[in-house]
Amino acid sequence: MSKLVECVPNFSEGRNKEVIDAIATAISSTEGCLLLDVDPGPSTNRTVYTFVGSPEAVLEGALSAARVAFQLIDMTRHTGEHPRMGAMDVCPFIPVQNVSMEECVCCGNRFAQRLAEELGVPVYLYGEAARKENRRSLPSIRAGEYEALPEKLKKPEWAPDFGPSRFVPTWGATVTGARKFLIAYNVNLLSTKEQAHRIALDIREQGRGKEQELNLPVVGSQLVGLIPLKAVLDSAEFYIQKEKLFILEEEHKVRLVINRLGLDSLAPFVPKERIIEYMVESEDESLVSMPLRSFIRSVGARSAAPGGGSVSAAIAAMGAALGAMVGQMTYGKRQYEDLDGIMRRLILPFHQSMNELISLVDADSNAFNSYMAALKLPKTTAEQKERREAMMQEGLKKAVAVPLFLAEKVNSLWPTLKELVLYGNIACKSDIQVAAKALETAVFGAYCNVVINLKDIKDEAFKTATQQEASGMLEEARASVNTVLEAADERKK
Repeated sequence: MSKLVECVPNFSEGRNKEVIDAIATAISSTEGCLLLDVDPGPSTNRTVYTFVGSPEAVLEGALSAARVAFQLIDMTRHTGEHPRMGAMDVCPFIPVQNVSMEECVCCGNRFAQRLAEELGVPVYLYGEAARKENRRSLPSIRAGEYEALPEKLKKPEWAPDFGPSRFVPTWGATVTGARKFLIAYNVNLLSTKEQAHRIALDIREQGRGKEQELNLPVVGSQLVGLIPLKAVLDSAEFYIQKEKLFILEEEHKVRLVINRLGLDSLAPFVPKERIIEYMVESEDESLVSMPLRSFIRSVGARSAAPGGGSVSAAIAAMGAALGAMVGQMTYGKRQYEDLDGIMRRLILPFHQSMNELISLVDADSNAFNSYMAALKLPKTTAEQKERREAMMQEGLKKAVAVPLFLAEKVNSLWPTLKELVLYGNIACKSDIQVAAKALETAVFGAYCNVVINLKDIKDEAFKTATQQEASGMLEEARASVNTVLEAADERKK
């Protein structure tokens, strides 16, 4: 999966549409940034922007927005209901997909350094990026707000983490860092206003024990703004475990959460408009997002990628998908009802592997592209040649790592397939046979990709160890496919 970071900068302007739009344009025109939401507040005189992208893209998007704000916002004239201390008041970086908190802390530090250097303004780090305990909390840093900054900046204990310890009247100061995703969530109760207020106070302070619950009826709930997919899937797993359900498909899990939480009780909840990853999908240009016809044509085009590696990953994913299908065509059938427990156990690894293998379709092309990019590096000086060669070697090792992982993932499915062929719905015997050959073909394709990339790697120890590992996995696949096919031939009912 691609890396996805959310950035939610808050600017001290919520009334001037031209300024609000100019900042939005700066973000949306930054390559790799997808602007998801712009939320201006006239009374607070503040606008919250939400955008996502790779770590590098959101960093550039935030800087682009700050440059525009520096030209258009004058804090000497600002008033509003919300606490603030700067034109770009706060700019958090938040992990959404395939990104660690440490990477977002790095984003915060890099952003703070570049903002301070380019604009000559004081910048503080907060949240997970804070360097001092008293700066972890945003309200603590913001205490006294903009008006207190001239004196605050003179105190050594409040020297900024980046930038000058001097007051910049038109800008103020900026706080940046990294934090977890915040989800705004309302619960709709059939109660009096006083009862709801009492519950809210308990939740904000220390909570209420089970024996003290008010037992008020819940008539639904409401999500405010956007939500990451993981939060929805985690909620789904809670209900699946609680109610002993057997649900595999992501779409069905999302629908389960909407139903159980009553998220559509007040208005329709449209996942494609509320779940961040689904909003990003509309901009997705990856191979796996293509229609099958387009993917096949892209393979047949005059380019090295996508090639055999991506095709092997696609074949592997289809083999795993067939295994999941056979299991589900057996599960819940009266003829095989005594095997339901076995099928629930066998279906899951096929289903999980199917999704992991899908991601390798793009991973293979991306790994090869890093090698191709290295080939284009300059090679005029000795230093340039050395750097180019090192990058090429690194690219080749990446190109080898992806098919190796593919073969390993496929081979982990053979024990499950060997059991499925013994118990699966006999009417699906041909599907099991195709699944077995697809998985074997995928390992063979992975092996070929490893071998062709190994020949140009100069690390002899790496080459020897990798060749042995790949050969061993190919032998395992060939032996396993024969076992499955023989078992399928022997089955009569």
